Amino acid sequence: MWLYSIGGGAGATVLAVLAGHGFATIAFPGRNLAGAVLLGSVVVPATVLVIATSMLLSKPGLTGTPWAVVLPSSLSPFGVHLVRVHAAEAVPDELLDAARVDGAGEARIFCQVALPLMRPAVVTVLLLSVVGTWNDYFLPLAVLSDSRLYPVTVGLGQWESLAAMNNIGAGNRCGASWSSAR
Repeated sequence: MWLYSIGGGAGATVLAVLAGHGFATIAFPGRNLAGAVLLGSVVVPATVLVIATSMLLSKPGLTGTPWAVVLPSSLSPFGVHLVRVHAAEAVPDELLDAARVDGAGEARIFCQVALPLMRPAVVTVLLLSVVGTWNDYFLPLAVLSDSRLYPVTVGLGQWESLAAMNNIGAGNRCGASWSSAR
């Protein structure tokens, strides 16, 4: 479970910070259209894409592995949008231009100028991504087949359904008070 949450959260944070900073600071053709597509993808629920993701991951043989949960969890359109909006407001263009005039390269400008100013957005995206991956139920259920790889959310659901089946099979001798209490 920690592997999925930390891996997916770290991947989502790194990709969101790099993409969001690029959207906010680099003028490229089609930036507004790409931003609109990005914002539109925030509206699409992740559960809608689970079957397509599962089919996509089955081609290289990644289903049934931890990568099948970590890789899709590393994509966060909301995180990219959040970092884009924050970077556009928190990182002044004049400061980036001053760093360029002083001879700093783009990597140094990003690491030493922009990234410290984007720290609140970075932490927010990391926390949202870790919690979102931790709470994800449907994606691991769809892409993992070995119960030893299930995260806690799926494992508890399987455990509860197994317990319910055992109570039904036993004629509700032990589970009568449990099922009536719910």
